[in-house]
Amino acid sequence: MDIEVLGALAVTEGGISVTPTAPKARQVLALLALHADRVVQVASLIEELWGEEPPRSARTTLQTYVLQLRDLIASALEHDSRTAPPRTAKDVLVTAPGGYMLNTSGGTIDVREFERLAGRGYRAMDAGDFPRAARELRDALELWTGSALADVTTGPQLDMESRRLEETRLCALDQRIEADLRLGRHRELLSELTVLVRRYRTHENLHAQFMLALHRSGRRSEALDVYQRLRTSLVRELGLEPSAGLRRLQRSILMAGPEQTREAAASGERLSRVG
Repeated sequence: MDIEVLGALAVTEGGISVTPTAPKARQVLALLALHADRVVQVASLIEELWGEEPPRSARTTLQTYVLQLRDLIASALEHDSRTAPPRTAKDVLVTAPGGYMLNTSGGTIDVREFERLAGRGYRAMDAGDFPRAARELRDALELWTGSALADVTTGPQLDMESRRLEETRLCALDQRIEADLRLGRHRELLSELTVLVRRYRTHENLHAQFMLALHRSGRRSEALDVYQRLRTSLVRELGLEPSAGLRRLQRSILMAGPEQTREAAASGERLSRVG
């Protein structure tokens, strides 16, 4: 079984989709897919579907959704002659003590591949191997085709998981940009960072990276403008001032003379990251 959750939900068995169209059944499959090869408790599935006030028929209705998923899996298994001995739908969507488990039998899971590649990228960053870090993190981020579970109605469990995945994506993105900056790719980053700071208006690291990229490209006044826009957003939306590290970075750029700015643009000189 192959699973994709870093974008639209896609679950296939033997290359055949077993992703239902009904919203509630999709929720069940999505939660099982996120915890593939591990038991998901019935209580967690019920909370996902109905929140804190489930109907009296919740367990029976959940069983109906499980049966619907097994019907889809059974149809896919009928067309898959690769399995020997043949598996049944109950071998794939397993009833376990207290819950259910999606048994992938070694299939691919995009979120696990993302975590594997991102982990390799972080270790390369720690070792100072910036070319490898940029490559591994870029490969990890390319697995994302949109927001996690973009086409699934989310309850409390899936909403929490989606937020967690988005944080891991942002962390990987931050480190990939950092690696690219260390490699002197400041001009290449400008268009990407322009979009990112508009999307994440109070994300300090992304703004700091944008300021550095602009400054190194000889665009000092624009780098200072980025700081002012961030400060306005932080004060207005969160009631906070920029961090001490970001303020130091702003002062470093402010104190750089025109000649230093031109030299940075010409040579790709690195301004030490502050914060």
